Amino acid sequence: MPEIRVAVLTVSDTASANSSADKSGPAIREILGQTGSFSCNDHLIVADDVQSIQSAIKDWCERGDVDWIITAGGTGFGMRDQTPEAISPLLEREAPGLVHLMMSASLKQTPMAALSRPVAGTVKRTLVVTLPGSVKAVKENMDALLSAGVVNHAIDLIRGGTGKEVHAALAAEGTGSQSAPRRSIINMTTTTATITTTTTAITRSRSRGRYRTIHPLLVSSARHRVSPYPLISLEDALDLVLKNIATLSVENQLVTYELRGHVLAEDVYAPQNAPPTSTTSADGYALRSTDPPGIYKVLTSQSHNITTPIPAGSVYRINTGGPLPPGADTVIMVEDTRLVSTFKNADGADEEEKGDRDLDAKFPPEKMSAHLDRIEGGEIGTLTFVGRKEVQVYKRPVVALLSTGNELVDLQNPQPHSGDDWGGIWDTNRPSLRAALAGLGYDVMDLGIIPDELSASRNGLDHADILLTTGGTSMGPTDLLKPVIERHFSGTIHFGRVTVKPGKPTTFATIPCAGGIAKPVFALPGNPASALVTFNIFVVPALRKLGGWPEARCHLARVPVKLASPMNLDPRTEFHRVTIRADAEGLRAFSTGGQRSSRVASLSGANGFVVLPMKTPEKSRLDVGTVVPAVLIGDVLNF
Repeated sequence: MPEIRVAVLTVSDTASANSSADKSGPAIREILGQTGSFSCNDHLIVADDVQSIQSAIKDWCERGDVDWIITAGGTGFGMRDQTPEAISPLLEREAPGLVHLMMSASLKQTPMAALSRPVAGTVKRTLVVTLPGSVKAVKENMDALLSAGVVNHAIDLIRGGTGKEVHAALAAEGTGSQSAPRRSIINMTTTTATITTTTTAITRSRSRGRYRTIHPLLVSSARHRVSPYPLISLEDALDLVLKNIATLSVENQLVTYELRGHVLAEDVYAPQNAPPTSTTSADGYALRSTDPPGIYKVLTSQSHNITTPIPAGSVYRINTGGPLPPGADTVIMVEDTRLVSTFKNADGADEEEKGDRDLDAKFPPEKMSAHLDRIEGGEIGTLTFVGRKEVQVYKRPVVALLSTGNELVDLQNPQPHSGDDWGGIWDTNRPSLRAALAGLGYDVMDLGIIPDELSASRNGLDHADILLTTGGTSMGPTDLLKPVIERHFSGTIHFGRVTVKPGKPTTFATIPCAGGIAKPVFALPGNPASALVTFNIFVVPALRKLGGWPEARCHLARVPVKLASPMNLDPRTEFHRVTIRADAEGLRAFSTGGQRSSRVASLSGANGFVVLPMKTPEKSRLDVGTVVPAVLIGDVLNF
């Protein structure tokens, strides 16, 4: 196995001010030097500061030439001990086994080890482990990690190795035999329930972008009690969505009403002069811009040939859309002139202006320029005006939509359940999401309801550009979507939990399809409010990115609103369903009532989501009149 490259980070206010106070960092480097299989070319000292710790970790992991990062210090209960809080959000796959190994080793020496709060896991292809600050604890933990080649084996796997040699050695010793029966032992008392299982969760290589998932065929008692997916922030989740979705291909489309909603993929130029000659956009009189105000004779198409320049002292009456005679470069509108006199025909009736308008104003020629982007009615009119019969646009994504759940029943095509005492519940999400997609102009492949079982197919994904599912993302015994995506479809789960309310278990993944294309999959929560909120927050930006929208415009618009109802804050970023109304003072947001994720009624009348910040010790509630951002999902109402 190639040499393992190590970086050591000492976290200490004291040592950051005086490097000679750092004893733990040199101790780690000395231990590594004695093994012969590690090299340590990076050693940094930072203060007990979250940003400084995270910056060092991120820099090393981004470089890609560090296999193992060891931190020392900041893992206790001191007021400045923040290493676990700094590193935990960065971990993409946690390693609780390594934490247990270190704690066990230290607890054998002293019960005070229980006050240590180590964390371990991977960031990209780098293993990160936190150690206490004392030299004694460092030696105990390093001894545990290096014993039996634990870290060496872990890094081999992280690098993409198979670990065949280690597995073979274990098998030869009778340890980890594949023939050993799997068993689950449940010990129950009246006050506690302790579950022990010898079944092992499946760990996927981060180099392929996967997280630790339990095998979907395991019995319920053997599944995770805590999700293996790290909680990530709203901002990081949105960033992952846009980074992992590629814009669809370009195609030619006829310039018809069906072009609406597409995004242009080319700069549009008129195939010829449009119009072919100078014309007017208003009824009035054509003249030269050098003509001064005065009384002028009025010429018409009956009295003057349009191909002949107008003589001095005359103007030419012209109607909207009509061509200008040669030499004329200005049109003055009828309402900006004054009638002086007319002449009569043979019958004595007023027939024509006699020549005689007082020019009170004149206008220079105007040029029209427009930057076309997303095509709506006005853009279609412009393309038609310049004579473009077809244009290049980005393909508009087709959405495959399905619901998961043995308990769901289609309202329009109810199928009886096997039991006599259970009628099921109506599938709310699929109809509401399909309506939302249709309102946004997307074509939908409705795949119906798929039961919670492994035979659930990714039907239609080869014919659609994105798969949208609801249900099967939480911690229930039949919530199997994440492991199915990873194990059966070789998909990559980019995130499985987000710090938003509602919608914490929202999942975003990509699945390899024909032609080497990785198509996006969004597994939204099954509760109706969660599904609709997360659709607007995560799926709409993905659809726009697929369809060629500029990234800066992929998210739904946010506007400032005043709260008309007091609102309590949550530890997560909350999208509170509201009705937004406009009055003379601006926009006001009225809560739609109870905000439980299962409360469908909270969606009725909602045309926006107020974005509530996370709760803090200093702030747990927003009062009436507070100005907050709101996401618009419908038309703003007037009082």
